[in-house]
Amino acid sequence: MNITDIVRRWTHISLIWRIVAGLAVGAVLGLVVPQWSAIGLLGTLFVGALKAVAPVLVALLVTSSIARANGHLGPRFRTVVAEYVVSTLLAAVVAVVGSRLFPVTLNLSGVLSGDASSDALTDVLERLLSNMVMNPVQAVVSANYVGILFWAGIIGYGLKRLAQPVTLQVVGDLADVVTLAVKGIIQCAPLGICGLVFTTVADVGLDAFSTYGRLLVLLVGCMAANALVFNPLLAFLLLRRNPYPLLFTCLRESGLNAFFTRSSAANIPINMELCRRLRVDEDFYSVSIPLGATINMNGAAVTITVMTMAVAHTIGIEVSFASALMLCAVSALGACGASGVAGGSLLLIPMACSFFGIGNDVAMQAVAVGFIIGVVQDSIETALNSSADVFFTATADMYERRKNGV
Repeated sequence: MNITDIVRRWTHISLIWRIVAGLAVGAVLGLVVPQWSAIGLLGTLFVGALKAVAPVLVALLVTSSIARANGHLGPRFRTVVAEYVVSTLLAAVVAVVGSRLFPVTLNLSGVLSGDASSDALTDVLERLLSNMVMNPVQAVVSANYVGILFWAGIIGYGLKRLAQPVTLQVVGDLADVVTLAVKGIIQCAPLGICGLVFTTVADVGLDAFSTYGRLLVLLVGCMAANALVFNPLLAFLLLRRNPYPLLFTCLRESGLNAFFTRSSAANIPINMELCRRLRVDEDFYSVSIPLGATINMNGAAVTITVMTMAVAHTIGIEVSFASALMLCAVSALGACGASGVAGGSLLLIPMACSFFGIGNDVAMQAVAVGFIIGVVQDSIETALNSSADVFFTATADMYERRKNGV
Protein backbone atom coordinates (compact mmCIF):
# COMPACT_ATOMS: atom_id res chain seq x y z
CA MET A 1 0.00 0.00 0.00
CA ASN A 2 1.50 3.36 -1.06
CA ILE A 3 1.15 6.82 0.47
CA THR A 4 -1.65 7.79 -1.94
CA ASP A 5 -3.76 4.83 -0.86
CA ILE A 6 -3.19 5.65 2.80
CA VAL A 7 -4.21 9.28 2.28
CA ARG A 8 -7.29 8.24 0.29
CA ARG A 9 -8.44 5.84 3.00
CA TRP A 10 -7.72 8.44 5.67
CA THR A 11 -9.82 11.13 3.98
CA HIS A 12 -12.70 8.72 3.28
CA ILE A 13 -13.24 8.23 7.02
CA SER A 14 -15.64 10.82 8.44
CA LEU A 15 -13.76 13.79 9.88
CA ILE A 16 -16.02 13.64 12.95
CA TRP A 17 -14.91 10.10 13.79
CA ARG A 18 -11.27 10.91 13.10
CA ILE A 19 -11.46 13.88 15.51
CA VAL A 20 -13.15 11.72 18.16
CA ALA A 21 -10.39 9.15 17.74
CA GLY A 22 -7.67 11.81 17.95
CA LEU A 23 -9.26 13.25 21.09
CA ALA A 24 -9.47 9.82 22.76
CA VAL A 25 -5.93 8.81 21.81
CA GLY A 26 -4.51 12.13 23.00
CA ALA A 27 -6.30 11.83 26.37
CA VAL A 28 -5.11 8.26 26.90
CA LEU A 29 -1.50 9.09 25.98
CA GLY A 30 -1.58 12.16 28.22
CA LEU A 31 -2.54 9.95 31.18
CA VAL A 32 -0.30 6.96 30.40
CA VAL A 33 2.88 8.55 29.01
CA PRO A 34 2.82 12.26 29.94
CA GLN A 35 6.59 12.38 29.58
CA TRP A 36 6.40 11.85 25.81
CA SER A 37 6.33 15.58 25.13
CA ALA A 38 7.10 15.08 21.44
CA ILE A 39 3.46 14.11 20.89
CA GLY A 40 2.49 17.67 21.77
CA LEU A 41 4.45 18.84 18.72
CA LEU A 42 1.52 17.67 16.56
CA GLY A 43 -0.70 20.26 18.22
CA THR A 44 1.94 22.98 17.89
CA LEU A 45 2.29 22.32 14.15
CA PHE A 46 -1.48 22.27 13.62
CA VAL A 47 -2.00 25.58 15.41
CA GLY A 48 1.00 27.06 13.57
CA ALA A 49 -0.40 26.09 10.18
CA LEU A 50 -3.78 27.62 11.00
CA LYS A 51 -2.08 30.74 12.33
CA ALA A 52 -0.15 31.12 9.08
CA VAL A 53 -3.02 30.67 6.62
CA ALA A 54 -5.96 32.28 8.46
CA PRO A 55 -5.07 35.96 7.73
CA VAL A 56 -4.59 35.22 4.02
CA LEU A 57 -7.87 33.30 3.89
CA VAL A 58 -9.85 36.12 5.52
CA ALA A 59 -8.30 38.77 3.26
CA LEU A 60 -9.09 36.89 0.06
CA LEU A 61 -12.57 35.72 1.09
CA VAL A 62 -13.75 39.20 2.09
CA THR A 63 -12.20 40.85 -0.97
CA SER A 64 -13.72 38.27 -3.31
CA SER A 65 -17.16 38.41 -1.66
CA ILE A 66 -17.40 42.20 -1.91
CA ALA A 67 -16.01 42.32 -5.44
CA ARG A 68 -18.47 39.74 -6.77
CA ALA A 69 -21.54 40.79 -4.76
CA ASN A 70 -24.67 41.62 -6.73
CA GLY A 71 -26.25 44.84 -5.51
CA HIS A 72 -29.43 44.69 -7.63
CA LEU A 73 -32.00 43.38 -5.16
CA GLY A 74 -35.76 43.43 -5.40
CA PRO A 75 -38.13 43.77 -2.42
CA ARG A 76 -37.95 40.10 -1.48
CA PHE A 77 -34.18 40.13 -1.60
CA ARG A 78 -34.02 43.24 0.55
CA THR A 79 -36.30 41.52 3.04
CA VAL A 80 -34.32 38.30 3.21
CA VAL A 81 -30.97 40.10 3.38
CA ALA A 82 -32.34 42.20 6.26
CA GLU A 83 -33.41 38.97 8.00
CA TYR A 84 -29.98 37.44 7.47
CA VAL A 85 -28.15 40.48 8.84
CA VAL A 86 -30.46 41.17 11.80
CA SER A 87 -30.55 37.50 12.87
CA THR A 88 -26.76 37.26 12.74
CA LEU A 89 -26.40 40.43 14.82
CA LEU A 90 -28.99 39.13 17.30
CA ALA A 91 -27.05 35.87 17.56
CA ALA A 92 -23.94 37.82 18.59
CA VAL A 93 -25.96 39.79 21.17
CA VAL A 94 -27.36 36.56 22.65
CA ALA A 95 -23.82 35.16 22.83
CA VAL A 96 -22.57 38.24 24.72
CA VAL A 97 -25.46 38.05 27.19
CA GLY A 98 -24.93 34.32 27.67
CA SER A 99 -21.19 34.79 28.20
CA ARG A 100 -21.84 37.47 30.81
CA LEU A 101 -24.38 35.35 32.69
CA PHE A 102 -22.32 32.15 32.51
CA PRO A 103 -18.66 33.16 32.09
CA VAL A 104 -16.26 30.44 30.97
CA THR A 105 -12.44 30.48 31.13
CA LEU A 106 -10.04 28.38 29.06
CA ASN A 107 -6.76 26.60 29.74
CA LEU A 108 -4.33 28.69 27.67
CA SER A 109 -0.58 28.21 27.91
CA GLY A 110 1.60 31.23 28.62
CA VAL A 111 -1.38 33.22 29.94
CA LEU A 112 -2.04 34.12 33.56
CA SER A 113 -5.54 35.02 34.70
CA GLY A 114 -5.71 38.71 35.41
CA ASP A 115 -2.58 39.65 33.43
CA ALA A 116 -4.51 42.12 31.29
CA SER A 117 -6.08 45.28 32.58
CA SER A 118 -9.47 46.64 31.61
CA ASP A 119 -9.45 48.97 28.62
CA ALA A 120 -11.49 52.13 28.51
CA LEU A 121 -13.73 52.41 25.47
CA THR A 122 -11.64 55.32 24.18
CA ASP A 123 -8.51 53.15 24.31
CA VAL A 124 -10.32 50.37 22.46
CA LEU A 125 -11.51 52.79 19.76
CA GLU A 126 -8.05 54.32 19.42
CA ARG A 127 -6.48 50.89 18.96
CA LEU A 128 -9.23 49.89 16.54
CA LEU A 129 -8.70 52.95 14.34
CA SER A 130 -4.92 52.55 14.44
CA ASN A 131 -5.18 48.92 13.40
CA MET A 132 -7.58 49.79 10.57
CA VAL A 133 -5.07 51.98 8.74
CA MET A 134 -2.07 49.68 9.14
CA ASN A 135 -0.23 48.84 5.93
CA PRO A 136 -2.33 46.07 4.32
CA VAL A 137 0.65 43.77 3.74
CA GLN A 138 1.80 44.29 7.32
CA ALA A 139 -1.77 43.66 8.50
CA VAL A 140 -1.75 40.22 6.87
CA VAL A 141 1.77 39.40 8.11
CA SER A 142 0.95 40.43 11.69
CA ALA A 143 -2.56 38.90 11.61
CA ASN A 144 -4.20 42.27 12.27
CA TYR A 145 -7.74 41.23 11.32
CA VAL A 146 -9.26 44.68 11.78
CA GLY A 147 -6.82 46.06 9.21
CA ILE A 148 -7.39 43.06 6.97
CA LEU A 149 -11.16 43.64 6.96
CA PHE A 150 -10.74 47.38 6.33
CA TRP A 151 -8.40 47.02 3.36
CA ALA A 152 -10.22 43.96 1.98
CA GLY A 153 -13.41 46.03 1.96
CA ILE A 154 -11.77 48.94 0.13
CA ILE A 155 -9.96 46.73 -2.38
CA GLY A 156 -13.06 44.57 -2.92
CA TYR A 157 -15.21 47.64 -3.61
CA GLY A 158 -12.58 48.99 -5.99
CA LEU A 159 -12.48 45.71 -7.88
CA LYS A 160 -16.28 45.66 -8.04
CA ARG A 161 -16.35 49.12 -9.60
CA LEU A 162 -13.36 48.98 -11.93
CA ALA A 163 -12.13 45.43 -12.54
CA GLN A 164 -12.80 43.32 -15.60
CA PRO A 165 -14.64 39.99 -15.21
CA VAL A 166 -11.40 38.05 -15.72
CA THR A 167 -9.81 39.93 -12.80
CA LEU A 168 -12.75 39.10 -10.55
CA GLN A 169 -12.41 35.47 -11.60
CA VAL A 170 -8.72 35.48 -10.65
CA VAL A 171 -9.51 36.91 -7.21
CA GLY A 172 -12.24 34.31 -6.72
CA ASP A 173 -9.87 31.53 -7.83
CA LEU A 174 -7.23 32.71 -5.35
CA ALA A 175 -9.81 32.59 -2.56
CA ASP A 176 -10.78 29.07 -3.66
CA VAL A 177 -7.13 27.96 -3.69
CA VAL A 178 -6.51 29.18 -0.14
CA THR A 179 -9.80 27.60 0.97
CA LEU A 180 -8.57 24.33 -0.51
CA ALA A 181 -5.33 24.71 1.45
CA VAL A 182 -7.32 25.23 4.65
CA LYS A 183 -9.34 22.11 3.88
CA GLY A 184 -6.06 20.20 3.61
CA ILE A 185 -4.90 21.52 6.99
CA ILE A 186 -8.24 20.63 8.58
CA GLN A 187 -7.84 17.06 7.30
CA CYS A 188 -4.90 16.94 9.72
CA ALA A 189 -7.07 18.20 12.61
CA PRO A 190 -7.32 14.74 14.27
CA LEU A 191 -3.53 14.60 14.60
CA GLY A 192 -3.33 18.18 15.80
CA ILE A 193 -6.12 17.62 18.32
CA CYS A 194 -4.40 14.49 19.55
CA GLY A 195 -1.30 16.59 20.31
CA LEU A 196 -3.30 19.42 21.90
CA VAL A 197 -5.34 17.11 24.12
CA PHE A 198 -2.18 15.20 25.07
CA THR A 199 -0.49 18.42 26.23
CA THR A 200 -3.57 19.59 28.16
CA VAL A 201 -4.18 16.24 29.90
CA ALA A 202 -0.48 15.79 30.66
CA ASP A 203 -0.40 19.25 32.29
CA VAL A 204 -3.73 19.49 34.14
CA GLY A 205 -5.32 16.04 33.93
CA LEU A 206 -8.88 15.19 32.94
CA ASP A 207 -10.23 18.26 34.72
CA ALA A 208 -9.63 20.10 31.43
CA PHE A 209 -12.67 18.35 29.93
CA SER A 210 -15.00 19.97 32.45
CA THR A 211 -13.98 23.33 30.97
CA TYR A 212 -14.68 22.07 27.46
CA GLY A 213 -18.06 20.77 28.61
CA ARG A 214 -19.11 24.12 30.13
CA LEU A 215 -17.98 25.93 26.98
CA LEU A 216 -19.91 23.54 24.76
CA VAL A 217 -23.09 23.89 26.86
CA LEU A 218 -22.83 27.69 26.59
CA LEU A 219 -22.35 27.55 22.80
CA VAL A 220 -25.20 25.10 22.23
CA GLY A 221 -27.49 27.03 24.57
CA CYS A 222 -26.93 30.30 22.71
CA MET A 223 -27.49 28.62 19.34
CA ALA A 224 -30.67 26.95 20.58
CA ALA A 225 -31.97 30.30 21.84
CA ASN A 226 -31.46 31.80 18.40
CA ALA A 227 -33.00 28.85 16.57
CA LEU A 228 -36.04 28.45 18.80
CA VAL A 229 -36.73 31.97 20.08
CA PHE A 230 -35.21 34.87 18.16
CA ASN A 231 -35.41 33.58 14.59
CA PRO A 232 -39.13 32.71 15.03
CA LEU A 233 -39.65 36.11 16.65
CA LEU A 234 -38.28 37.84 13.54
CA ALA A 235 -40.58 35.76 11.35
CA PHE A 236 -43.59 36.52 13.57
CA LEU A 237 -42.93 40.26 13.35
CA LEU A 238 -43.09 39.99 9.56
CA LEU A 239 -45.89 37.45 9.10
CA ARG A 240 -48.04 38.02 12.21
CA ARG A 241 -48.70 34.28 12.41
CA ASN A 242 -47.31 31.23 14.20
CA PRO A 243 -43.85 30.56 12.65
CA TYR A 244 -43.12 27.28 14.46
CA PRO A 245 -44.68 24.82 11.97
CA LEU A 246 -42.42 26.28 9.25
CA LEU A 247 -39.45 26.38 11.65
CA PHE A 248 -39.77 22.73 12.67
CA THR A 249 -40.10 21.69 9.03
CA CYS A 250 -36.87 23.51 8.21
CA LEU A 251 -35.05 22.06 11.22
CA ARG A 252 -36.22 18.53 10.43
CA GLU A 253 -35.59 18.49 6.68
CA SER A 254 -32.65 20.91 6.36
CA GLY A 255 -31.05 21.21 9.79
CA LEU A 256 -30.83 17.47 10.44
CA ASN A 257 -28.97 16.81 7.20
CA ALA A 258 -26.69 19.83 7.73
CA PHE A 259 -25.86 18.51 11.21
CA PHE A 260 -24.19 15.46 9.66
CA THR A 261 -22.69 17.06 6.53
CA ARG A 262 -21.34 20.08 8.50
CA SER A 263 -21.39 22.15 5.31
CA SER A 264 -23.90 24.85 4.40
CA ALA A 265 -22.66 24.71 0.81
CA ALA A 266 -23.22 20.96 0.58
CA ASN A 267 -26.75 21.46 1.92
CA ILE A 268 -27.76 23.97 -0.80
CA PRO A 269 -29.45 21.34 -3.07
CA ILE A 270 -31.50 20.04 -0.13
CA ASN A 271 -32.56 23.56 0.80
CA MET A 272 -33.57 24.32 -2.76
CA GLU A 273 -35.69 21.18 -2.95
CA LEU A 274 -37.36 22.09 0.34
CA CYS A 275 -38.09 25.60 -0.98
CA ARG A 276 -39.68 24.06 -4.06
CA ARG A 277 -41.96 21.91 -1.89
CA LEU A 278 -42.82 24.98 0.20
CA ARG A 279 -43.93 26.68 -3.06
CA VAL A 280 -41.36 29.47 -2.84
CA ASP A 281 -40.72 31.26 -6.14
CA GLU A 282 -37.83 29.50 -7.90
CA ASP A 283 -36.28 32.70 -9.28
CA PHE A 284 -36.08 33.95 -5.70
CA TYR A 285 -34.80 30.92 -3.81
CA SER A 286 -32.27 29.97 -6.51
CA VAL A 287 -30.35 33.11 -5.48
CA SER A 288 -31.46 33.53 -1.86
CA ILE A 289 -30.31 30.07 -0.72
CA PRO A 290 -26.72 30.33 -2.05
CA LEU A 291 -26.60 33.89 -0.68
CA GLY A 292 -27.72 32.64 2.73
CA ALA A 293 -25.03 29.96 2.71
CA THR A 294 -22.55 32.84 2.46
CA ILE A 295 -23.87 35.59 4.73
CA ASN A 296 -26.50 34.00 7.02
CA MET A 297 -24.19 32.81 9.79
CA ASN A 298 -26.08 32.90 13.10
CA GLY A 299 -24.15 29.96 14.50
CA ALA A 300 -20.82 31.40 13.40
CA ALA A 301 -21.60 34.70 15.15
CA VAL A 302 -22.33 32.79 18.37
CA THR A 303 -19.09 30.81 18.10
CA ILE A 304 -16.91 33.84 17.40
CA THR A 305 -18.47 35.89 20.20
CA VAL A 306 -18.53 33.19 22.89
CA MET A 307 -14.94 32.12 22.20
CA THR A 308 -13.72 35.73 22.22
CA MET A 309 -15.52 36.44 25.50
CA ALA A 310 -14.02 33.25 26.98
CA VAL A 311 -10.50 34.42 26.07
CA ALA A 312 -11.24 37.87 27.53
CA HIS A 313 -12.46 36.28 30.78
CA THR A 314 -9.38 34.05 30.90
CA ILE A 315 -6.86 36.90 30.72
CA GLY A 316 -8.86 39.24 32.92
CA ILE A 317 -10.23 41.79 30.44
CA GLU A 318 -13.39 43.48 31.67
CA VAL A 319 -15.68 43.91 28.66
CA SER A 320 -17.81 47.03 29.03
CA PHE A 321 -21.35 47.26 27.69
CA ALA A 322 -20.30 49.56 24.85
CA SER A 323 -17.35 47.33 23.97
CA ALA A 324 -19.64 44.30 24.01
CA LEU A 325 -21.98 46.00 21.52
CA MET A 326 -19.05 46.74 19.22
CA LEU A 327 -17.91 43.12 19.59
CA CYS A 328 -21.39 42.05 18.41
CA ALA A 329 -21.00 44.16 15.27
CA VAL A 330 -17.46 42.85 14.62
CA SER A 331 -18.56 39.23 15.16
CA ALA A 332 -21.61 39.61 12.91
CA LEU A 333 -19.48 41.15 10.17
CA GLY A 334 -16.84 38.47 10.51
CA ALA A 335 -19.45 35.70 10.54
CA CYS A 336 -20.79 36.88 7.18
CA GLY A 337 -17.35 36.21 5.72
CA ALA A 338 -16.82 32.86 7.43
CA SER A 339 -15.22 30.19 5.27
CA GLY A 340 -17.43 27.37 4.04
CA VAL A 341 -15.02 24.71 5.28
CA ALA A 342 -15.69 22.75 8.47
CA GLY A 343 -14.65 24.90 11.40
CA GLY A 344 -14.41 27.98 9.17
CA SER A 345 -15.91 30.26 11.84
CA LEU A 346 -13.13 29.32 14.25
CA LEU A 347 -10.55 30.96 11.99
CA LEU A 348 -12.24 34.32 12.59
CA ILE A 349 -11.85 34.21 16.38
CA PRO A 350 -8.46 36.02 16.19
CA MET A 351 -10.14 38.84 14.26
CA ALA A 352 -12.62 39.42 17.10
CA CYS A 353 -9.91 38.96 19.74
CA SER A 354 -7.76 41.61 18.09
CA PHE A 355 -10.55 44.10 18.81
CA PHE A 356 -9.54 43.83 22.50
CA GLY A 357 -5.82 43.82 21.80
CA ILE A 358 -5.53 40.07 22.42
CA GLY A 359 -2.48 38.69 20.62
CA ASN A 360 -2.65 36.18 17.80
CA ASP A 361 -0.71 33.53 19.76
CA VAL A 362 -3.34 33.51 22.51
CA ALA A 363 -6.28 33.73 20.09
CA MET A 364 -5.05 30.76 18.03
CA GLN A 365 -5.03 28.62 21.19
CA ALA A 366 -8.75 29.41 21.46
CA VAL A 367 -9.13 28.28 17.85
CA ALA A 368 -7.48 24.99 18.80
CA VAL A 369 -9.92 24.57 21.70
CA GLY A 370 -12.72 25.21 19.21
CA PHE A 371 -11.51 22.32 17.07
CA ILE A 372 -11.50 20.03 20.11
CA ILE A 373 -15.20 20.67 20.78
CA GLY A 374 -15.95 21.13 17.07
CA VAL A 375 -17.36 17.61 16.68
CA VAL A 376 -20.55 18.89 18.33
CA GLN A 377 -20.20 22.68 18.01
CA ASP A 378 -19.66 22.78 14.24
CA SER A 379 -22.47 20.32 13.54
CA ILE A 380 -25.02 22.36 15.52
CA GLU A 381 -23.68 25.62 14.08
CA THR A 382 -24.13 24.35 10.51
CA ALA A 383 -27.60 23.00 11.28
CA LEU A 384 -28.64 26.42 12.60
CA ASN A 385 -27.10 28.30 9.66
CA SER A 386 -28.48 26.09 6.91
CA SER A 387 -32.02 25.63 8.29
CA ALA A 388 -32.26 29.39 8.81
CA ASP A 389 -31.48 29.92 5.10
CA VAL A 390 -34.69 28.11 4.14
CA PHE A 391 -36.67 29.55 7.05
CA PHE A 392 -35.88 33.17 6.19
CA THR A 393 -36.23 32.61 2.45
CA ALA A 394 -39.72 31.18 2.90
CA THR A 395 -40.59 33.92 5.41
CA ALA A 396 -39.52 36.69 3.01
CA ASP A 397 -41.52 35.13 0.18
CA MET A 398 -44.64 34.82 2.36
CA TYR A 399 -44.21 38.37 3.63
CA GLU A 400 -44.03 39.89 0.13
CA ARG A 401 -47.01 37.83 -1.02
CA ARG A 402 -49.06 38.93 1.99
CA LYS A 403 -48.06 42.55 1.46
CA ASN A 404 -49.08 42.35 -2.20
CA GLY A 405 -52.32 40.52 -1.41
CA VAL A 406 -51.27 37.38 -3.28
